[in-house]
Amino acid sequence: MCLFQYDDDPEPEERIPAGLLYVPARPGGSHVAVRLFRTPLGARTAVGFTGPDLLAATLGAAQPWIRLSASALRALAEPLGAVLLTVDPTLTAPAVTPAPVAPPPPRAAAGAARTARREGAS
Repeated sequence: MCLFQYDDDPEPEERIPAGLLYVPARPGGSHVAVRLFRTPLGARTAVGFTGPDLLAATLGAAQPWIRLSASALRALAEPLGAVLLTVDPTLTAPAVTPAPVAPPPPRAAAGAARTARREGAS
């Protein structure tokens, strides 16, 4: 990543979203609360998506959202300590794996246990 802007490079280095973002929200009674997240390093961040399909792919289809501009989202999040704005994040958590199932005891051990029970009963 180059830190310098050249005269012949009219495009900015970082993509800035145009228009409105799809912002994850938590519906309440008469209000809606914007959801805030944390970066992998623990900093609070506001999150916006450029399309509802990207939001659903990351947070699930049942995630409620509202449309906000980047500046409005920043204005809502800054007083809450979230000075960062993350656009189109992807889920980085490891995949959930089921708990390992204990293997059944070997047949020889099960047979020895039955024999021991029979001998103890006589």
